[in-house]
Amino acid sequence: MEEFVDLGLALTIGLLIGAERGWQERSAAEGARVAGIRTFGLIGLLGGLWAVLGRDFGEIVLGFAFFSLAGLLVVAHFMDVRTHRDVGITTVVAALITFSLGALAASGHHTVAAAGAVITTILLQLKPILHGWLKRLEEEEMAAALKLLLISVVLLPVLPNQGYGPWQAINPYTLWWMVVLIASISFVGYFTMKIVGARRGIMLTSLLGGLMSSTAVALSFSRLAQRLQLPNILAAGILVAAATMFPRMLLEVAVINRSLLIMLVWPLSAMALVTYLGAAWLWRKRQRGGDDSTELPLRNPLELLTAIRFGLLLACVMLLADGFRHWFGDLGIYVLAVISGIADVDAITLSLARMAHEQIMPTTAVQAIVLAAISNSLVKGGLVLMIAGSQFAKRVLFVMLAAALTGGIVLLLTVNLYSALP
Repeated sequence: MEEFVDLGLALTIGLLIGAERGWQERSAAEGARVAGIRTFGLIGLLGGLWAVLGRDFGEIVLGFAFFSLAGLLVVAHFMDVRTHRDVGITTVVAALITFSLGALAASGHHTVAAAGAVITTILLQLKPILHGWLKRLEEEEMAAALKLLLISVVLLPVLPNQGYGPWQAINPYTLWWMVVLIASISFVGYFTMKIVGARRGIMLTSLLGGLMSSTAVALSFSRLAQRLQLPNILAAGILVAAATMFPRMLLEVAVINRSLLIMLVWPLSAMALVTYLGAAWLWRKRQRGGDDSTELPLRNPLELLTAIRFGLLLACVMLLADGFRHWFGDLGIYVLAVISGIADVDAITLSLARMAHEQIMPTTAVQAIVLAAISNSLVKGGLVLMIAGSQFAKRVLFVMLAAALTGGIVLLLTVNLYSALP
């Protein structure tokens, strides 16, 4: 019965992939296709049968079977090219994958084979969507993706994983790993926006922009408020981006030091909730008939110079955090958090999450991270006030002050609660 189950799964895998191939070429005349649903089903079963035979005659026979099938498919593809001038080899590759998955299923790796069949079918079916994404992809976005691979796959593994400098505060590997983390989060937001299109409404644009830089969104929308009569919509967009900063901080902490989440999630979630609710309230008051779609002028965040600058900023914050701790104790950490939060929350968040492993108390790290978030939020509100004026800024400032007050209260309650626990 085990062999029947194995072969049945191999046949099913072939039929699944073949169904997609047959549907894609459903308008082709009978006999004009290299392979359809029946052929793919038989190819999957063929892979299963040769895997079963390989148990008795050695796995080398499975290799001969694979290469024989590959030769047959190449000949069939050559004949198809001569007839229809279609040089695409997707169906040929899919057939070889089907044979391999059938053999994998008959070898007892049922879960891997089934998952591989589903993923293969989805990739084949997504052809129009994937091609559409590539058409919208510009040269600089492709270069940015390669740069991300360069700084993560090539540079990161060769960096020394040990401390240097005063207090051994600078670890090149840890430092660059944090740079890769921030660059990846920002690039995901940017790339997603490129895929869905920036002109999909301020709310979606703000949400994705908040993954990259909520400060950049605040600056851009404040300038737009000077020429667009959409104050409630633009203010709501600024608040959505500002609220997205808090989940991003939680994600960074989860990667660096997951143990801090149990305390940090409450104040940051409370601040995010208040800010999102403020954005929803302004969105409900938006002007009817206005154009709520706009282009957000965000630059590609993954430039090597940008990554190096952030790395230098992070190194300075890490060094100062150790220095302030040695010189002033916890008070120095809090002061540095407030000062660092004026410019950037990512650097201080990553630094404190790392230090909370051994160098500082978790409660100190949590309180300092929340202080940095409050500082950054209030600074964003001040920038909106300076650029767009008081009439527009009051919408944003009121919500940000309420979020800061809520975050502070929840932080005190959380720290007191966990301090009282045995």
